[in-house]
Amino acid sequence: MQTSARQQPLFLIDLLKVVAALLIILHHLSSYGQIAQDARSVLPGIMTWLFEYGRYAVQIFLVMAGYLAAQSLSRFAIVKFSAHGLLKVILNRYLRLFAPYAVALIFTIACAYVARFWVNDEFVGESETLGQFLAHLFFIQGILGLDSISAGAWYIAIDWQLYCILAILLISFPSYQAVIWVISILAVSSLLFFNRSGAYEAYFIYFIGSYGLGVLAYLAKCFANPGVNRLAKIALLVIGLIIAISSLQQVWLRNFLAWFIAIALLLWGNKVYPNGQDVFLKAISWGSKRSYSAFLIHFAFILLANTLYIASGMNSHESGALALGMMLGVVVCSTVAANYLYRWIEIPSLKLKV
Repeated sequence: MQTSARQQPLFLIDLLKVVAALLIILHHLSSYGQIAQDARSVLPGIMTWLFEYGRYAVQIFLVMAGYLAAQSLSRFAIVKFSAHGLLKVILNRYLRLFAPYAVALIFTIACAYVARFWVNDEFVGESETLGQFLAHLFFIQGILGLDSISAGAWYIAIDWQLYCILAILLISFPSYQAVIWVISILAVSSLLFFNRSGAYEAYFIYFIGSYGLGVLAYLAKCFANPGVNRLAKIALLVIGLIIAISSLQQVWLRNFLAWFIAIALLLWGNKVYPNGQDVFLKAISWGSKRSYSAFLIHFAFILLANTLYIASGMNSHESGALALGMMLGVVVCSTVAANYLYRWIEIPSLKLKV
């Protein structure tokens, strides 16, 4: 989900980030609070689809995250292994995620505090504890079995786990052919077993199937070694075949989606923006930069919107039109807040490095 260092913006990457972030926001809007219930009375089909399938946008994020992480970490392919260097890469990734994440958590806690005066709903949760907050700051809340403060907090923790594992593999192994074998085995194990049991949701192994497909897509397309390119392409095709064969027993749409996104990145992932910057392209570029901040901040506005909806008495009308208007307001407010979070926190925090 994070934007890795690269020379020029890539159109497909940016487009997928904007679409996936919007889908996640709409999925959460269709899932939480009185607003979601009332909006479903007007648009039952769309709201049900967003509730059931909007969460699949996480697969898009995971595949892209793997692709971008491989892009960032492959620069160490010709660097001699160093435990100190590896630790520095991992810590810098933590710092890269930390600042906007911490600010969004604090804002969400404040919004949840206000919401509890009016909203009697499970998604608001109990009052946060100091231990719970500290666990979130160190990305271990899921491992400790603590409730999530924000709907998107779990993803940031998993993203860091996955990045750490990939950093260890790409920096430690002298041969990227060996890395491809390891990633492929982990990916298949995840897609066919670990990703099908909720017992592993707090750990990287649950998600490394989709993430690994993104890594393989980058190594197949952009890594400067024909042997690595060929082996990564073969691995992608074999994993796709395994996904297809496994669907004879049970169809897992998220696995197919992850594989198709990986193939799209293989074919067009390194394409830059088309010539000419029309309004649409500028909007995609603008939104892509702020997608991480929007992902972090939007749940706080879902809390505020449901609070306003109930505290003002609008919920008594049971009006789907009012509920849809509140949903639109959440999207707009999240976009505006994401812009300031990006400019005031995310960009300055890039200077935080070990």
